[in-house]
Amino acid sequence: MTESCTHNCETCGKTCNERTRDPKSFLAETNPLSKVNRVIGIVSGKGGVGKSLVTGMLAAATRRQGQSVSILDGDITGPSIPKMFGITEKAQGMDNYILPAATKTGMTVMSINMLLENDTDPVVWRGPIIANMVKQFWTDVVWGEVDAMFVDMPPGRGDVPFTVFQSIPLDGIIIVTSPQELVSMIVAKAVKMAELMNIPILGVVENMSYISCPDCDKKISVFGESHVEEICNEFHLPLLGKIPIDPQLAAACDKGLVEMFDAPYFDAIAEKIK
Repeated sequence: MTESCTHNCETCGKTCNERTRDPKSFLAETNPLSKVNRVIGIVSGKGGVGKSLVTGMLAAATRRQGQSVSILDGDITGPSIPKMFGITEKAQGMDNYILPAATKTGMTVMSINMLLENDTDPVVWRGPIIANMVKQFWTDVVWGEVDAMFVDMPPGRGDVPFTVFQSIPLDGIIIVTSPQELVSMIVAKAVKMAELMNIPILGVVENMSYISCPDCDKKISVFGESHVEEICNEFHLPLLGKIPIDPQLAAACDKGLVEMFDAPYFDAIAEKIK
């Protein structure tokens, strides 16, 4: 390092010992008791499009394929994964680590609700604390050996998802959207953020795409005509699937029985990202 060093290698043209080192990675490592082979982030450009539902159902579908599966609930301010899977117990500690809960089919889950005294307690934290909590779920939870982990990412593109992108070694992300036309702009922002972070995009899932008439099976576009094919073509992304509005699936979520719900459309998506 020279005496005139500015400590900013990006704007410096000099060669020194410090410059020859590999640039520091912000990616965090899991603890020695965890080995996660594949990490898939489920993201959305905005809240309310069913990102957590897609996370839970894709995890359950992957579990049905015979893989060992974990879910990291990174939506700290709006956790819904435990409710969907009927998890009511609190997290337990072991030495300096945290033990996740197990679902009925043997998936492991960690969520902020498992650390709160009451499930309805709000998490009134600033962004850096929330981001660090998600990072700790990755580093401090004893996940064991896992074939696939699904991360329910925080919605939007603020500092929390940005930190998660930097901290957790994602193998790819799935973007969840809905049929409204304005969503095309929001999806575009999510795509560009992923490209900026150099994270592969596995494809797009359109949730709440339609509802089937119970009498004639006609597909009714409740939120207007879909534009997801146009969006996927514009960004050269695969359309993984269109998920209908299903009152029975909503009821299964309320009862904590999502992993018992037979949803062929999620099984088909799980096969595509296998």
